[in-house]
Amino acid sequence: MQTFVRRLPSSWQWALYSSRSSRTSPQCLVSCSGRRAASAAAAVTKSSPVEYEPPTYPTYQLTGKDIQRLNFQRNIGVSAHIDSGKTTLTERVLYYTGRIREIHEVRGRDAVGAKMDSMELEREKGITIQSAATFCDWEATSPVTNEKQKYAINIIDTPGHVDFTIEVERALRVLDGAILVLCAVSGVQSQTTTVDRQMRRYNVPRISFINKMDRPGANPWRVISQIRSKLKIAAAAVQVPIGVEDELKGVVDLVRWKAIYNEGEKGINVVESDDIPESVLDLAKAKRTELLEQLAEVDDEMGELLIMDETPTTAQLVAAIRRATVGLKFSPVFLGSAIKNTAVQPMLDGVCAYLANPAEGTVTAHDTTQPASASPVPLVPASDAPLVGLAFKLEEGRFGQLTYMRVYQGTLKKSGIIYNARTGKKVKVPRLVRMHSNEMEDIESIGPGEICAIFGVECSSGDTFTDGSTSFSMTSMFVPEPVISLAINPEGKETPNFSRALNRFQKEDPTFRVHLDKESKETIISGMGELHLEIYVERMRREYNVACTTGKPRVAFRETIAQRAEFNYTHKKQTGGAGQFARVIGYIEPMEYSEDLGRDVDFVNIVMGGNVPTNFIPAVEKGFYEALEKGSLSGNPITGCCFVLKDGAFHAVDSSELAFRNATIGAFREAYKNTKPVILEPIMTVEVVAPSEFQSAVIGGLNQRRGTIIDSEVRDEEFVCIAEVALNDMFGYSSQLRGATQGKGEFTMEYKNHMPVLPNVQRELEEAYRKTMPQAKK
Repeated sequence: MQTFVRRLPSSWQWALYSSRSSRTSPQCLVSCSGRRAASAAAAVTKSSPVEYEPPTYPTYQLTGKDIQRLNFQRNIGVSAHIDSGKTTLTERVLYYTGRIREIHEVRGRDAVGAKMDSMELEREKGITIQSAATFCDWEATSPVTNEKQKYAINIIDTPGHVDFTIEVERALRVLDGAILVLCAVSGVQSQTTTVDRQMRRYNVPRISFINKMDRPGANPWRVISQIRSKLKIAAAAVQVPIGVEDELKGVVDLVRWKAIYNEGEKGINVVESDDIPESVLDLAKAKRTELLEQLAEVDDEMGELLIMDETPTTAQLVAAIRRATVGLKFSPVFLGSAIKNTAVQPMLDGVCAYLANPAEGTVTAHDTTQPASASPVPLVPASDAPLVGLAFKLEEGRFGQLTYMRVYQGTLKKSGIIYNARTGKKVKVPRLVRMHSNEMEDIESIGPGEICAIFGVECSSGDTFTDGSTSFSMTSMFVPEPVISLAINPEGKETPNFSRALNRFQKEDPTFRVHLDKESKETIISGMGELHLEIYVERMRREYNVACTTGKPRVAFRETIAQRAEFNYTHKKQTGGAGQFARVIGYIEPMEYSEDLGRDVDFVNIVMGGNVPTNFIPAVEKGFYEALEKGSLSGNPITGCCFVLKDGAFHAVDSSELAFRNATIGAFREAYKNTKPVILEPIMTVEVVAPSEFQSAVIGGLNQRRGTIIDSEVRDEEFVCIAEVALNDMFGYSSQLRGATQGKGEFTMEYKNHMPVLPNVQRELEEAYRKTMPQAKK
């Protein structure tokens, strides 16, 4: 029997396919109130139901050469809480793989600094500000055969500070695996939890490395327990330490049952022994049993072996660890000390043995010629498939814009022609390089599963590039909203460098925003924290010779509505000749965040009968989103609001897009007063670490700032306090904490959510906003 499939009418194609550029996506055809949008309702009444048959795509098989290359390819990121030793660990990895000749410390006395901290500001402050990419080759020892095999590894070292969280976000978006670094004393900290959440968002398998095993108070078993309880993932040690703290000499490999020591200058020689020291033999046996039990909980094959009382072979154990790790059910835990050059090489062997290669992850793209609800198209890392690559990071280089790209499918060649899937522009690749921190190595072509950089290609972060033979587009990374703002002005006369610097930083960092305040005419910069904005102000001075003064930090308050309110608003204006007339009827109501739409504001059109012509509906929608930009309580953006247009009226001569836009703004502001609007403020999760004797002073200081204590844990000589505090009350806390703890306390902040402010604070904010308004509007 033949099946005939009708082609979609052009009106339907427009309704479905223009969703990418419209604020109202296809999912929005049913509103937050469950009603169908009028445009869709009209289309349904005009056309009979249409059968939709998804297109078929050619399949590409991996060749033997592809499989051989991908099996020995790893793309990994190094992520952790601040000061856990990420950059120090990466420095050792580069040294042992032969990429650098000497080891330099993050805060080195020789004024050189770590290789991956190439920015002068990073070396001065001893923190990582920008993620840096490099590549190296490692001859890994196979845990099954004990043979050496050469692997190619791309590494991205990421910042630990929550202010630079976008660097971690975009690195994890393009990686196939990660090393989660934890401090043997501090364990799972606030930023560790954030990084864990990011890894889960992009389905990135991880191995855990407990660093700083040489420090007093190191307790890896407590840290492993925290991984299981706080990060909610099965984890078990695949090594036990030989000695702890100052006595750390090496590790026992529980999989291969060998003792491993580092000897020679800077631990470059790895010495293996079949003799397990008597002092750790019982512990090693107990921890190997624990490893098998943890695996049995997440791996069926290992579970069956344990039920049958069979001892798994090394090959079975390695296969089970790899299956569970790649399947995101388990994290093997390695131990060592990067600063003491101990057990870094066995961890590298673990990266090669247990983390996924580029062919093992599920990677999909969206066909832009299909509806947004269409099934995603799987990508295959085959060299002869059509090119699909994702630009995940931009940087201003010496030779123009440097675009970091992950190639998922096909081959990218120097001087080749590529197409930007978002803009449709055709560009030639003038220069193709592989990055080694701030150094680069020219290459002619790069295959799927690789990370490279290209020069001279204008694009935005998150753009997809193809060879023009497909219409695929990949999803971009998650970008958190800024939480803090500063007014910034150049000292003296403004030069072109001021706007040039701000434009560059905005392009490089999606969490850094710039806008001009319409009333005060000040330039406002927004970001993820005080340090984030402080770094950019300092970079403007150093890199562009533009010294700036900044105003008092301003919190990103929001406004929202508390109840539903109807509106029936008529906009009339007659000045001779054609005037303005528009009438809108409907209501606004509170709205929760929608996972489908990815936002908490929505416009819904349920007008029937053509009382508002369809060509004016976009103007009404535009007016609604314009009204959301500035609330009448404090002048801050409005969130959590759904605008439903039910009816209206128009005039054949006087109605226009401008009239309907102005009518919508007027209607919204009139109804807004009746919704019991409230001001929201950002709430931060604050983690304070300080010596135990200052516990009462720290908790007292947080209570003074209206903080809610969530958790408190006392360790050997220090305690950790986790609280939720309004960002508006956190200014100046760093100096207060230093004073209260004799300079020994540290704290980190992370945005949690927006919550209503106290009534007295709302009155103060309303009064302050009223004073800034012109007399006529008060």
